[in-house]
Amino acid sequence: MQSYEERLTAPRSWWVIAVAVGIACALMLLPLGTLPMLGGLVGGAALAAVLVSSYGSARILVVAGSLIAGDAKIPAAALGEVQVLDAAEARAWRTYKADTRAFMLMRSYIPTAVRVEVADPADPTPYVYLSTRHPEELAAALAAIRA
Repeated sequence: MQSYEERLTAPRSWWVIAVAVGIACALMLLPLGTLPMLGGLVGGAALAAVLVSSYGSARILVVAGSLIAGDAKIPAAALGEVQVLDAAEARAWRTYKADTRAFMLMRSYIPTAVRVEVADPADPTPYVYLSTRHPEELAAALAAIRA
């Protein structure tokens, strides 16, 4: 059985922005003195870093006969056909082709994705859209647990 694990981490540029937020907070507090300025630097950068880290902490796992994507856990029996999406097709499924009932774990900074049909007739969710940096590997792992 093939397993798969991926964390949808935020890009490095977002961490630079978190540091810039800390510097901006420090500059706003500069007129109040050195200690408030240092507090603004540390506090602003820490808060921005927590936000970046939490947004980039989403995981996609294929283990023990299940697909775990963020908060969703879907058994292999409920999974249907897997479609690998290139950047253009992924953008289309994120926008005008999207179904409001679909489960979407998407990150704008990841251009590729997979679309997995939900085969459970009792589930109103038509498909699962997952942003992934390795769509072929994820599709292969999903095919392995379905087989």
